[in-house]
Amino acid sequence: MSNITQLVNVEKNMTTLKKSVHASGLDQVLSGKGPYTVFAPTDIAFAKLDKSILENLLKPENKTKLTDLLNHHVVEGKINFRDLKDGEKLKTVNGKQLVVHVKDGHTTVDGAVIQDHDVQATNGIIHSLETVMFNN
Repeated sequence: MSNITQLVNVEKNMTTLKKSVHASGLDQVLSGKGPYTVFAPTDIAFAKLDKSILENLLKPENKTKLTDLLNHHVVEGKINFRDLKDGEKLKTVNGKQLVVHVKDGHTTVDGAVIQDHDVQATNGIIHSLETVMFNN
């Protein structure tokens, strides 16, 4: 079984996340012991952003902003999809809060719909999102 970084590296729907994780240095953290739960934006999620936003975030001088954005998608601990509860508040590794909503068979985190879930890694779990979550 692979760690989170290794899984993101080979996932064909997460090429933008892969590029972002490596540009931010988060690949080192997500290769570590963990465990972590990653709410991973897919390429479709990143495509919804204005192209200039992503290009800007990937510039070396914006590494801190990119890291903060990506950390907003990572929670310490391993949380399986079935264990997510409506109204639950999750604390991200950057100290912000995500709110889970479960309604009509759909589960969202801060309004982002969880698409695929429970991709197991040696150091945690990945749930893919169709939206990039911003920490307002």
